[in-house]
Amino acid sequence: MQEGEKVSIEKGFDGLRPQTRALRAGHDPASHHGFVNPAVVHASTVLFPNTDTMRKRAQLYTYGLRGTPTTEALERALDELEGSAGTILVPSGLAAVSVPLLAFLSSGDHLLVVDSVYGPTRLFCDTMLKRMGVEVEYFDPALGAGIAARMKANTRALFLEAPGSNTFEMIDVRAMSDAAHAAGALVMMDNTWATPLFFRPLEHGVDLSIHALTKYPGGHSDVMLGSVSATRETYQRLRAAQMQLGLNVGGDDAYLVFRGLKTMAVRLAHHQAAALEIARWMEARPEVSRVLHPALPSFPGHDLWKRQFSGASGLFSVVMAGGGTREASAFLDALQIFGLGYSWGGFESLALQPDLSDRTVALAPEEGPVLRFQIGLEDVEDLKDDLLRGFEALAAPASARDMA
Repeated sequence: MQEGEKVSIEKGFDGLRPQTRALRAGHDPASHHGFVNPAVVHASTVLFPNTDTMRKRAQLYTYGLRGTPTTEALERALDELEGSAGTILVPSGLAAVSVPLLAFLSSGDHLLVVDSVYGPTRLFCDTMLKRMGVEVEYFDPALGAGIAARMKANTRALFLEAPGSNTFEMIDVRAMSDAAHAAGALVMMDNTWATPLFFRPLEHGVDLSIHALTKYPGGHSDVMLGSVSATRETYQRLRAAQMQLGLNVGGDDAYLVFRGLKTMAVRLAHHQAAALEIARWMEARPEVSRVLHPALPSFPGHDLWKRQFSGASGLFSVVMAGGGTREASAFLDALQIFGLGYSWGGFESLALQPDLSDRTVALAPEEGPVLRFQIGLEDVEDLKDDLLRGFEALAAPASARDMA
């Protein structure tokens, strides 16, 4: 195994490693007539045996919005993987970002957000939160413990994402969490890239771990779902906000993600190995200035990744050696296996040129356009052949590209 391929998974609680926990978490076959999977419950109304029980809501399930055995099974499974005290499910990854921000921020509060954050997260902060009267400030992901200097008397939360969206900057999660807690602020982190198999934020001081379950937990590009896993101190307020907003998910979607968890470790092993092989191959291409992949020793944040994470997923970017949007389009339009599409974490390989124009501190690379790749489950040699089509399109004369 070469440098950068840190794929071991630390033992989880009760002596079982996370990939084994994922197979058993959230559902007890013995309590469901021996069936190894939970039933998919479609429900709105729940009946009560008498008025006293109804007044006191003295039963586990009271209304479909508040949860069903199917959604509870997925929540419990995610708690097992995250090491959290409670998890909520919401209809998308973006909802998983917005609900905790709405739950813990009020008018007049100050929010610190890493500048390499997911674009829709930034849009939510710059529109709805600012209309609510929340002061939003972006900071350099390299700040580390220096984030303490950005804390104000009204700082209520620190929002992290690691690695950074599209450009994959790594951050010192523990140092930033400790600085935030010392100032009385909560820490929220988007952990979608790593999944709880490769990083468990709550073990590094984070209070709320956010996931787009649409990605690797679902794994098949057929469901949209999000989750927030919380510490004991933050869970009740988070859950109350979810109910106040009237957000939950249906049984079919919850079941698809519950099923996806069973194979996530196997799929991630392929995503990781294939992405590293292609990243190293692209690093040697003259058309590529540099590869933005935290598991590569050449990446500036590699040591931080190696110290905190136990693996890498299938998403990374490259900085092209010159050119602009026209050249990026020529490369992407020549691809036949890689699809041009948003999202990632599914079975299929994808590519796009991300928009980095909204950065304020963590500015876009200057050597050439940035192209982001999601490496799926296809044969690696077929993917390399497809990327060669892109490089050949770059080598074609501009006039030939224009005619194509």
